Amino acid sequence: MSPSPAPQRPMPVSLAELIALIVAMMAMVALSIDMMLPALGTIAADLGVENANDRQYVISTFLIGFGVAQLIYGPLADAFGRKRVFLAALGLYLIATLVCIAAPSFETLLAARFLQGMTAAASRVISVAIARDLTSGRRMAEVMSMVMTVFMIVPVLAPGLGQLILFVAPWRWIFVFLFVFAVFVAVWMTIRLPETLRPEHRRPLKLVPIMQAFWETTQHRLMLGYTLAGGVFFGGLYAFLNSAEQVFAVHFALGEAFPLAFSAVAGAMAVTSFANSRLVGRMGQRRLSHGALIAFTVISLAHTAILLTGYDAFIPYTVLLAASMMLLGLIAANFSALAMEPVGHIAGTASAAYGFVTGVMGGIIGLGIGQLYNGTGLPLVAGQAAMGVLAIGIVLWTEQGRLFQTGEPD
Repeated sequence: MSPSPAPQRPMPVSLAELIALIVAMMAMVALSIDMMLPALGTIAADLGVENANDRQYVISTFLIGFGVAQLIYGPLADAFGRKRVFLAALGLYLIATLVCIAAPSFETLLAARFLQGMTAAASRVISVAIARDLTSGRRMAEVMSMVMTVFMIVPVLAPGLGQLILFVAPWRWIFVFLFVFAVFVAVWMTIRLPETLRPEHRRPLKLVPIMQAFWETTQHRLMLGYTLAGGVFFGGLYAFLNSAEQVFAVHFALGEAFPLAFSAVAGAMAVTSFANSRLVGRMGQRRLSHGALIAFTVISLAHTAILLTGYDAFIPYTVLLAASMMLLGLIAANFSALAMEPVGHIAGTASAAYGFVTGVMGGIIGLGIGQLYNGTGLPLVAGQAAMGVLAIGIVLWTEQGRLFQTGEPD
């Protein structure tokens, strides 16, 4: 007689409400990034930014702050509870957003954006922890699958929402929207969701064991290699976020229609992110992610060669960029899973380390590529091609010269 599945914890709210709340928590990150994209030029002009490429700092400071803070929320939430830590972070997010609304200078805005990123990181870490507290096994997989399906729509719609606000109000009202949305999430959680971490599962906040666990993550070849490779390809993704507004709105002169081009590329990534969950069971993590990485690099190199000939038209540029970017949807989740293979016994710490390295490394690389923008679409594509080549090299080192190998379980 087969053993019965482990009992699920009683739900304090309905499954539909739990999914909606987790989506809202995670959406804070995407909204905080992508709603800003249509406003970058206006912000730069209003705050007297002289170097056009400096507008990218509005995105990159948030992304780097988001990466830096990945390390802290897991241990804090395990020690003090999910709800208390998230609401404290949300309070700081609201303060940072108020500073953004009233920012008298570009430097003040950037400092507030960095704090926004650091505090928004809590939503990513703690939303997954809440799902793990209340569900397990297949139920958790089903919940997170439904969450991600809905969440993938947010980056597609966010730039358009930001542009709609700009049609009727100044750029500071985008931050007013983010403030109201964060208040809504805070009130929703306060009223409807009790603390989900059981008292017996709380872990004391001790520095030495935490540091020992972080050090252990660097001792595993798979963890180290796929984390570094993840940081490199996230650099290509963040370069797109930094450069997209200048490439499409300025270089291709789309102006207020820029969100349409951005949504086309983001939509392609959303489709492959959804498809990954269906394909990985058939092909395995290595075959799928390695193949996607090689295809991404080949397309980016070919696109670079085309641009070097001087042919830089909007439709082929967008189609080729979308074709390469959509492959990232087949890389991100699989690289993360591969990195976690040898460190399941310290999964929380390892996940935090992965998020920290990929976030900070990707943010810095993305900013570096973005700052090379020269009025054409070449630096973004060439930078992504270079990151693809580098990532392949790191994966070859990680897998000891073998790609697509399936000797280890996927």
